[in-house]
Amino acid sequence: MGFKEWIIPQEKHFFSMLDQQADIVLEGAETLLDMVKNFDNVAERRDAMKDIEHRGDSIVHELSEALNRTFVTPIDHDDMSKLASRLDDVLDYMESAAHRMWSYEIKRIPPDMIKLVEVLVDSAKEVNHVVKDLKNFKKKNEITKHCIEINRLENVGDDITHQAVADLFKTNDVLDIIKLKEIYEHLEMATDKCEDAADVIKDIFAKNS
Repeated sequence: MGFKEWIIPQEKHFFSMLDQQADIVLEGAETLLDMVKNFDNVAERRDAMKDIEHRGDSIVHELSEALNRTFVTPIDHDDMSKLASRLDDVLDYMESAAHRMWSYEIKRIPPDMIKLVEVLVDSAKEVNHVVKDLKNFKKKNEITKHCIEINRLENVGDDITHQAVADLFKTNDVLDIIKLKEIYEHLEMATDKCEDAADVIKDIFAKNS
C-alpha cells in the first residue's frame, strides 16, 4: 500500500467523525426547539437531549483515540481536537438547559426563550455547513459567508437574552427570575460556542489555504 492510499482513508475517517458530530449538534438544537415549542412530557424530552449529548461525547472520544494513534492527519491534531471540543460544548450547554427546564420544574416557556432556541437552530445549521465544507479548502468564500452569519446570529442571541433577562427583573417572582435567567444564560452560551467553532474553522482555513 502506497503513502497516498494509506492517508486518504484516514482523511475520510476524521472528516466523517466531525461531520457526524456536526449532525448531532443540529439534531440536538432541533430537538431542543421541539421541546420548548411543545412543552409537555418534559422528562422524556430531557432524556432525549441527554441521549443526543452522550452520542456527541462518544464521537469526541472516538476522535481523540484516533488522533492519539495516528501520526499523519489531514488537519493539525490540535485544531481537530479543538473543533470537536467546541462542538461538544454546544451540546453540553443545550443539554444542561434542557435539564434545568426539567429539574427547576419550569411551568411555561417564555416566547423570548423560544426565539433564542430558534436562533440556536439557525446557528447549528450554519455550523453544520462549515464543518462539512472543511474537507474542501476551495470553499473559503462559502466558509467565510457562513462564519459571518454565525457571528450575526450570536449577536442576535445576545440581544434576545439581554432583553429577556431585563424583562424578567420587571416581574415579582424571584424564584422564576433565578431559574429562567440561568436557562437563558446556558442557551446564550450555546450560541457563543457555535461562534467559537466557526472561529476554529476560520483558523484552520487560514493555515491550510
